[in-house]
Formats: sequence, C-alpha cells, structure tokens
Amino acid sequence: MSTSLLYHGFGISGYHHVSSKFQGSAIHFWLEQDRFSLRCPECGSYQVKRQGKVMRSFRTVPIGLKPVWLHLAVQRVRCLLCNVLRQVHLGFASRRRSYTRSFERYALELSRHMTIKDVACHLGVSWDVIKDIQKRNLKRRFAQPKLHKLKQIAIDEISIGKGHRYLTIVLDLKSGAVVFVGDGKGGEALEPFWQRLRRQKVCIEAVATDLSPAYISAVLNNLPGAVHVFDHFHIIKLFNEGLSDLRRKLYHEVTDLLQKQVIKGTRWLLLKNPENLNQERNEAERLEEALRLNKPLAIAYYLKEDLRRLWEQPSKAAASAFLEDWIARAETAGIPFLHKFSKTMALHRRGILAYYDYPISTGPLEGTNNKIKTMKRQAYGFRDLEFFKLKILALHETRYALVG
Repeated sequence: MSTSLLYHGFGISGYHHVSSKFQGSAIHFWLEQDRFSLRCPECGSYQVKRQGKVMRSFRTVPIGLKPVWLHLAVQRVRCLLCNVLRQVHLGFASRRRSYTRSFERYALELSRHMTIKDVACHLGVSWDVIKDIQKRNLKRRFAQPKLHKLKQIAIDEISIGKGHRYLTIVLDLKSGAVVFVGDGKGGEALEPFWQRLRRQKVCIEAVATDLSPAYISAVLNNLPGAVHVFDHFHIIKLFNEGLSDLRRKLYHEVTDLLQKQVIKGTRWLLLKNPENLNQERNEAERLEEALRLNKPLAIAYYLKEDLRRLWEQPSKAAASAFLEDWIARAETAGIPFLHKFSKTMALHRRGILAYYDYPISTGPLEGTNNKIKTMKRQAYGFRDLEFFKLKILALHETRYALVG
C-alpha cells in the first residue's frame, strides 16, 4: 500500500505499510512509523532517542462493508534537548481513543442522517462510542456560544420529565440559536448566563418573557438598561385559562338544563379565534347561542376578542389609550375574573406596551421548545443531561434531529 493511499484514504502521514491480512470478516493493516518523522511531543525537536514502544490498534473508515483495523507500534522517545520521555504524538487519532480521526468524521457524517443506534450497528461499534464521538464534537463547537453579537433574547422554561424537572432556555431572537441552557427554572437558573454577559460586557437591548415574577426580577436586577417585553401570546393564554374557568363556574351555577347543555360544549369555541370557527359544524351559530343565553360569558368573550387587537394598533400612543379603555371596561364588568385580570394588565402595562418599541415575543422560543420535545420523544429520553443540553445548543444547525 502506498503512503499516498494511507494519507488520502485514512488521513495518516509519516507511516508506511508493512503487511495486510483479511481475518474474521475484517481487514487488518500493519503500519510502521518512519524514523525521520519521530519528534519530541513536548518541544517538537527531531533530536530524539528511541526507548521502547507499545502495540496499539485503531478502527478506521471501512472499505465497502468490511471493518478496517490499523495496527502499529507507538514509539516512546527521549528528547535530547528537553530530556522528556514520552510517547510520540499520533496525528491521526485523539489521545486515549481506539479509532482514527477519519473514523470519527465518518461517524459524524452518518449521524446527520441516522440515529446513534443505527450508526453503531452499521459500523459495528457500541452505542457509547458513537455517543462519545457526537458529544465531544458538540462540546467543541457549541459548549460556549459566542455572545458578543447578542442584542435581543427570549427566555422561557421547558419541562424535561416527571418530578418538576425543568431547563431554562435563552434564545437569540436574531439568529434563532439557543445561547444558554440552565438547570431548573426561575432566576437562579439564569445566574451563570448573567455572569457570562457581565464577563463579556454584552449589551442586551430587549428581552421577551412571560409574566413570571422570577423573570421580571432577574431581568430588572441583571439587565437594568434593557427593554423588557411581555409576550402577548402568554397574555392571551392567561386570559383564555381564566375564560375556561369562568365557563366551568357558570356551568355549575346555572339551573336551566338548556343553558347547561349549550355551555357544556362551548369550551373550545370560546378559545378559538372567530376566523377559525368551522362553518360546516355550525360552530359560529352554537357560540352565538351560548353567548346570547349567558351575559357574563358574552362580556368575557368579547373582551377577549378586543384584547387581541391591543397588539394591532398603529402606534404606541394608540395602544396605550386602547389598553386604558380595555382595563376600565374589564374593571367595571362586575365579573371577579375580569376585575383581577384588569389589575394584572395595569400592573404590567409598561412591559405590554414595550412591544411597540421592540416587536418581539417568545414565539420563536416556543417553536424551539417544540423541537426539543420532539427530539426527546424520538430518543425515548436522554440518560446524559449534559449531552441533551449540547444537542439543544446545536439545534439551530440540525437538519435532522440527532436522536438517541
């Protein structure tokens, strides 16, 4: 075998082929290092003296469907300049690994289109070997995301299992990349992220979160100069939850059987946007009948529809006037749920209207969270939390979900 084939086929230089053998359905090559290529692994000097060697074997890229093994004696040398006694450096393989860099690259390329289990079966190695290759590659590329261009971020948490296990995700709204994954939820989970921002002197312009007091406090304390925007999807969701509770309460209060029957089937109709009502199922007519028979439900429903228009105003001043009018109507509606919600809107007025300064939301992060859930479901969970977090950080570059 020529040295050119060793280099171009297996990424090996400084060695020559000694012999070959086909044994046990695998191809075996025995190699020997060229004397002139021996160098001190510490200072790089060629002035070395050989002092022993150890035989090692490495998996490399297969030939067809046949596994290929490389066998060679790794030379130990003493440097005549720095007097260090070490094994020579192997340029074609990482330290303490039983496979070559070309095998590693091949496994990573297959991992773009196959699961870890499929790659391991195809190459005839254990699941842990392929997982270790992926993990080291992900750690090298994504363990420390660059933050210097970070301007607008979204923060939210995601449940990763039973027992109230959560991860807190921070998304760069400009690039769509996850820049931080914290353990747990709330302000404490974000502390390592704030430390990195201070260390790198990053200037964040705007932050999008839900109405969580923990996030409000964390942003206020750590990013006092940033504009805090409260996500409008979470606000609508919060109102819808209250509307569902109101419908349930009214259902138990009414005594008329007809009203009970009408209210019972309107939960999803109340939560749907009017344009999404199914005409073939007469959903609009059913909703209209339920609202006609129950005034409190009608008031809450029409206030919900008006609330959606808050983020469609032509200017911040118009939105502010619209919000004040909405709060006044909700306060005087005589419905406890609406009175309480109006107080919430008034308390968070500044962050709600900040949308007109920075029209951002946690919507892109919700999409990322759905991808994370899909990846976790495809992998039937993750035994290694660090590996899972690295996959989340790499999610924006993943065309195919790397599953376990």
